[in-house]
Amino acid sequence: MKIWAKRAPKMACAAATCSVAVVVLSACGIGGGDDNGVAGAARQFAAAMERQDAGGAAGFTTAPGQAGEALTQTLQAMNAEHVDVNVVKPVEYSDGTASFSLKTTWRWAKDRTFVTTSSGTARHLSTGWKLTWEPSIIYPGLPYGGQLREIRTDATPAPTVRSQSGKTFMYLQPVNEIILDPNRTKDVNQSARALARTLAPIAPLVTTQVISEKLAQSQGKPITAVTLRDPDMEVMTSDPGTVPGVTVRKAGMLVMADRRLSSPLEPGLTNYWQAIRDATAGWQVQMVGPGIKPRKLAGDQGPAGPSVDTTIDQNLQLTLGDAAVEVGQPATIMALDAGSGAILGMAQNSYAVERGINADSVHPVGSTLNPVLGEVDRTATANQESNDAIMDRLGLGVQFTVPGASAPTADQPGVTTVDFRPGDLNASMMNMGALGVALARSSMGQMSSVPPFVIKGAPTNIVGGKLGELDAATTAPILQAMATTAKTGDASDLTGAPGLRALVGTNGPQGPGWFLGLQGGKVLVIYCEGDKSGTAALQVAQKYFRIR
Repeated sequence: MKIWAKRAPKMACAAATCSVAVVVLSACGIGGGDDNGVAGAARQFAAAMERQDAGGAAGFTTAPGQAGEALTQTLQAMNAEHVDVNVVKPVEYSDGTASFSLKTTWRWAKDRTFVTTSSGTARHLSTGWKLTWEPSIIYPGLPYGGQLREIRTDATPAPTVRSQSGKTFMYLQPVNEIILDPNRTKDVNQSARALARTLAPIAPLVTTQVISEKLAQSQGKPITAVTLRDPDMEVMTSDPGTVPGVTVRKAGMLVMADRRLSSPLEPGLTNYWQAIRDATAGWQVQMVGPGIKPRKLAGDQGPAGPSVDTTIDQNLQLTLGDAAVEVGQPATIMALDAGSGAILGMAQNSYAVERGINADSVHPVGSTLNPVLGEVDRTATANQESNDAIMDRLGLGVQFTVPGASAPTADQPGVTTVDFRPGDLNASMMNMGALGVALARSSMGQMSSVPPFVIKGAPTNIVGGKLGELDAATTAPILQAMATTAKTGDASDLTGAPGLRALVGTNGPQGPGWFLGLQGGKVLVIYCEGDKSGTAALQVAQKYFRIR
């Protein structure tokens, strides 16, 4: 047969070729409109892909198992909002095979799209037409075991968080998340003990008990026992990854440039920094596979975002941290610039960290503000206006959202709230700071209140009332009472604080206790909890004045 074909006249050969062409074109027409033909199988495959139903699409291939796994990996890694798949030129041949093309459009938010054209073949089996499984159906040249993926890209260099002097306060650094998955170890208690022993040289506070408590709270889900920087990993004498159930995951984290520093402002600053990263993030579609370098297929990346300029004084932040650890009960301390309301720093001890106290936490003030409330009542009566309006102008009756300081939580959406009822006033450190700034400004002849802030150029949102003009008839008696408290009252034992004016008080024997001081062009707010918390607040204040 082969010999005859070679010796056939050229005209006969041409005629045969023409005849085959007619048959193919005719079959293409039939297949294009016949759901039982290759076009129908290809359209059902495409419809399943549009539903992102990997198993359903795989059922129309010659290898459902392999196809299902590969399609699942790509669909999950692409994570598209919509997938549009069009079948192009399905052609059936007389030998029971066929060919087709697919035009696939992947769509994401912000009008991001990626369009591919792939080709494939099909066979007519006893069960009907099936698409011959090849990874190239997904994308031309995709290897077995490979996938397409859509990833986020971040511009470089990453923004930093800078102190008031322009020095780097926080920056992005590679870190190692030490993760324990209770479902990947036969004896979770033994793994917890082994992990604690491994971490002891660098993280002695991450004890077996701490790890066990995290596991109990996670209800069977993996926990991050600790996050360590690369130099920390070198200190350990054994690899935590060898502990059953433990994995070490590389990540990036915004960390303090000075490892001696920590602050409850970190979550808020990180949230603000992350918002800049998110706004400047790009995207990329890659082809990845075993033994090959990820290949960029599409994407876009804009310029890096600006660094975050803050009002934080790094030296003062260190001083605040040293003062906070003076007492063995929850203590938090914040300093503000008396003229502008700029937050200069905020620190707390480990007991306050465990309690989850932050700038927005609202607490009873007890007797602390009695001199203030007395003058508010007197002024309201004399001027025939509401107590609330005066409280607002003093910074006590309004709600603040301070970018870089207010960190949203599950039970408090990043807003400082004040609940004012006679004899029962709840306030936050942010409100107490605003009050201190208002009083300090009035003593300097600046008769208006201003909101606290920590990021330069990022205004504080104020709701629930208005700040505004201050009345010397209200503020002068309060300032005099504060001077008396510092000279002959509860704060008179404090030393090293010339010109101090202070408010001191508690909400009963179990606290909480407060200290609000004006001294040296700064406003100092201290909040303590527990037994004798008023005394504890004074101890923290004394440590601050001694070491600043």
